[in-house]
Amino acid sequence: METFGEIIGSEKPVLVDFYADWCGPCKAMEPVIKEVAKAVQGKARVIKVDIDKSTETAQIYGVSAVPTFIVFKNGRILWRHPGMIDKKTLLNILMQNA
Repeated sequence: METFGEIIGSEKPVLVDFYADWCGPCKAMEPVIKEVAKAVQGKARVIKVDIDKSTETAQIYGVSAVPTFIVFKNGRILWRHPGMIDKKTLLNILMQNA
């Protein structure tokens, strides 16, 4: 199984959705995230990180609100956004960095 570091170290961009099960906006974003993942298949990757199960990872990346979206490439943060966001913007950010 790949580690978080291996995943975000990829040459392809990786959108990380930091979420929590108790978070209403996170649940509202779920269909959008699934659509984005499907749209960028093969060009980028989309993963979800539960901040309650991965508290250390959330702390390392300064996640203080959920949802928080961070795009990584080669282990570096290229973009981050706390709060809800539309599908078109997410797709544009990922494709710009693909």
